[in-house]
Amino acid sequence: MKITRVETFLAPPRWLFARVETDDGLVGWGEPVVEGRAEVVRAAVQALSEYLVGQDPLRIEDHWQVMTKGGFYRGGPVLSSAVAGLDQALWDIKGKAYGQPVHQLLGGPVRDRIRAYAWVGGDEPAEVRDAITAQIEAGFTAVKMNGSGRMTALASRADIRACVLRAETAREVLGDSRDFALDFHGRVSPANARRLLPLLADFGPFFVEEPVLSDQMHAVSDLVNASNIPLALGERLFTRQEFLAPLQAGVAVVQPDISHAGGISELRRIAALAEAYGAQIAPHCPLGPVALAASLQVAFTTPNFLIQEQSIGIHYNKEAELLDYVADPEPFRFESGSLLRTDRPGLGVEVDEAAVRAADRKGHAWRNPVWRHDDGSFAEW
Repeated sequence: MKITRVETFLAPPRWLFARVETDDGLVGWGEPVVEGRAEVVRAAVQALSEYLVGQDPLRIEDHWQVMTKGGFYRGGPVLSSAVAGLDQALWDIKGKAYGQPVHQLLGGPVRDRIRAYAWVGGDEPAEVRDAITAQIEAGFTAVKMNGSGRMTALASRADIRACVLRAETAREVLGDSRDFALDFHGRVSPANARRLLPLLADFGPFFVEEPVLSDQMHAVSDLVNASNIPLALGERLFTRQEFLAPLQAGVAVVQPDISHAGGISELRRIAALAEAYGAQIAPHCPLGPVALAASLQVAFTTPNFLIQEQSIGIHYNKEAELLDYVADPEPFRFESGSLLRTDRPGLGVEVDEAAVRAADRKGHAWRNPVWRHDDGSFAEW
């Protein structure tokens, strides 16, 4: 069996799909994308496909090594995301070739269901109560929201209070038996994080995500030692080597993205590294159906899996939804806030190819917002 063709498709709202075809008719799907830079990743996939076409798709690990290390210049979000989507597609092909779900090829399942959380925004605190109530009514047992809007390096008392009010409202609506996580989203400086974490502790967040930006890793150990709230990060890290520093600093939860951090092959290695440090894995995944399906395959076979992010109903999905690109929504049916294990071969999702091709004819040029402080200076989004 040989790879004969690699295609990519820009699909609204902000996704990129890869289709890898073989000479015996098997097709694998992946999702290689950097949100806001989809066109750049598309070019990287095209460059890597020059190597892949003509190769045996079942030699996944060898291809991963060549794609990540075969160039003199390595790493970075664009290359890593291109590799990630192609890696997903190769695992999809392998599962279909053997008639098995990928989680069986990775050693077999360790659980039957995957707990997931729903997004409830959080940029505007007034929306939090109604949004959380709606997700409870939909059956979810956990939600996540942004902890703040724009925040200056030394925030005002009002901005600090607004962040605490989000947590207070969430706990009031959820009660003690459900969970909420707060995402600082890189908007919070180390100084503000030190002020906020003790104030949030009484409301018992499930975890606080990106307490500081990943390029401020020197501040993480101090925050871990200063708070009893589990800290999480990792959506902007792309290799197991990059996860070593936060794990050594004591983060409780790592959040690699299967479409950024080298795909299924690297995500399972990051999970194993985290397990050695007693940390849990909560895969980042505000993306489309293929990325979610791939994340689930790893989650089913990972002992230290915690919870799964998913994008159904997320505030970014303005022009299309995750289920718009699947022929059968059954693998994404929630039961009491969890996704159930299936034994469908490959990634377990049937992509609606006609819908994907039609979406590509429309395309997209999604870019994240650019925020400004009141004085006109750049603000982290």
